Amino acid sequence: MKTRVAIAERGRPLGSPLSVWLNFRVVPFLVAGLTKLWSYTLRVRREGFDPVEDLVDRDQRIILAFWHRRLFMMPLSYPFHRRNERGETRGVAILSSDSKDGERSAATWRWFGIHAVRGTASEDGAKALVRMIQAVKQGWDFGITPDGPRGPLMQLKPGTIALARKTGAWIIPVSLTYDHSFELKTWDRMVIPYPFATCVIKYGVPYQVPPKADDGAEAVQLQRGMDDLETWAEGFSRG
Repeated sequence: MKTRVAIAERGRPLGSPLSVWLNFRVVPFLVAGLTKLWSYTLRVRREGFDPVEDLVDRDQRIILAFWHRRLFMMPLSYPFHRRNERGETRGVAILSSDSKDGERSAATWRWFGIHAVRGTASEDGAKALVRMIQAVKQGWDFGITPDGPRGPLMQLKPGTIALARKTGAWIIPVSLTYDHSFELKTWDRMVIPYPFATCVIKYGVPYQVPPKADDGAEAVQLQRGMDDLETWAEGFSRG
């Protein structure tokens, strides 16, 4: 019997029971609640969405690839409710480290129906990739920031192409932008919308990576597509 991937399992939180409860239960609940309330004020518009919806209707797995600075409100790009062949609830998964920060992040995203596959590409990329492949084969879609978790900013790192090549999942570059927003002074220059802003989500053309494709050439193609979307997003925000 094959071992199933443990989705959204706990990492290794440290501290007293009170500290664990506050940091990994209360704080994620409050952050997720505030973010959801924030998102409800936005006017959301999607471009290039029909091909993505068609893939989901045909029960195809998808990989949403976006730069880390567009992460805030990115859950709005995945409005789907999916189930696998056994009727189990499925949706989008992310890669999250088996650590305190990873547990806090996973606990927050869980409130959005986003699930965590444990592992980090920077620490043990091969092991993380195996877990991601198994998750896709179990029916999960994936959301990936190819420049995460610490950069370099908007520079593609290995993993996304390999995952698509080994699973047959469709890569979909995606970005979002706002008519009124500001940037945080973080490594990724995270973009945050003002309440009641217009949010436009733009999807690139979905494509598959052939089983015998050259990862280097495919990476150049994905980098170019994501850069084009970033140029569009910057242009929209500047009006």
